[in-house]
Amino acid sequence: MTCMAAVAIAAGARQGGAQEERLVLPSGLEAGLQEVLRQEGGGDGGPVLRFRYVAPGLDKGAGLAVVSADLEHLCNAHALANAPDAEAEGATIIVSIGDKPSEFGVPDPDVVQVFEAYTVENGTCIWEVF
Repeated sequence: MTCMAAVAIAAGARQGGAQEERLVLPSGLEAGLQEVLRQEGGGDGGPVLRFRYVAPGLDKGAGLAVVSADLEHLCNAHALANAPDAEAEGATIIVSIGDKPSEFGVPDPDVVQVFEAYTVENGTCIWEVF
């Protein structure tokens, strides 16, 4: 049995009046963090850290190179800085971008969403083939 815990607050929420951080992606889109989920005991025994972002305007027809560059950028520029145990033995970071917020694990045909998995080596996200 796996345990998943939410460790961040949904995008758009304000804490103490501070605005949500907007991240500019290589494609020109802006993304905001929706949530971070942590699951213990992933495939290699380490934690699975899911960073879920929302980027309004994400295009269903966006090319693979464009989307891959955005996902890798989010992993290296944002997820690593916010995942202190990302370099733990067997850790996996999964980065997803949706065009609007969605509930994790609940299919929604109205949401465009892409995701990739990464391991971390020498402080850099390395793409993992599913």
